[in-house]
Amino acid sequence: MEPKKNPKKDLSRRSLLFFQIGLVVVLAITLTMIEWKTYDRDAIDTGVVDLDMLDEEDVPITEIQKTPPPPPPPPPAPEVIEVVEDDEEVEEVVIESTETDQNEVVEVEEVEEVEEEIGDVPFAVIESVPIFPGCEGLDNNEQRKQCMSKKISQFVNKNFDTGLAADLGLSGVNRVYVQFKIDKKGNIVNVAARAPHPRLQSEGERVIKKLPKMKPGQQRGQNVGVLYSLPITFQVQD
Repeated sequence: MEPKKNPKKDLSRRSLLFFQIGLVVVLAITLTMIEWKTYDRDAIDTGVVDLDMLDEEDVPITEIQKTPPPPPPPPPAPEVIEVVEDDEEVEEVVIESTETDQNEVVEVEEVEEVEEEIGDVPFAVIESVPIFPGCEGLDNNEQRKQCMSKKISQFVNKNFDTGLAADLGLSGVNRVYVQFKIDKKGNIVNVAARAPHPRLQSEGERVIKKLPKMKPGQQRGQNVGVLYSLPITFQVQD
């Protein structure tokens, strides 16, 4: 008798394969069940900020403490006033008056007036110029100045030895600068000269010392020394 089923469709031949597949599936399900975890929904922090929590949060208030001012200094102790009994005798101090009696005559010593001494004054600024002999009749100080300068120049030109420069071998224009003082008595003093040669210097001093005595100059009503400068210029003819 022939079998009714097709031998190619016999499942028993693959039973071992099906068994292995079933075993793998069971192991996978078992492992999944072991690793499976559950969580409480209330305990999960989803990262959402609850704004109501911020409203209820207490913000600390920082209080600025003011330093109290230092206490005022204690008032000064009152002075102790000593009370003197009426029975105790108190010595009185008598102050003598320093005022003089109106009827009393006080003698005042005479005060000597010390006149301030004035030093030497330059000829250009003197209030009252020295008067050269022959200039007495002039009215004002400026005229007397011009007269004195003219008289001195004439005196020097007449008495100065101009030929001395030629003897010394000098030529051209030569100058001798002389300075002197007319003292409080009208005398010629402190004569000093400067020249290109010592002999010309000596000649300039010699001539100035021969000037006549003058009426002294005055400053603020006092006789004073008057400083005078004179350049002597001459030319040597070749």
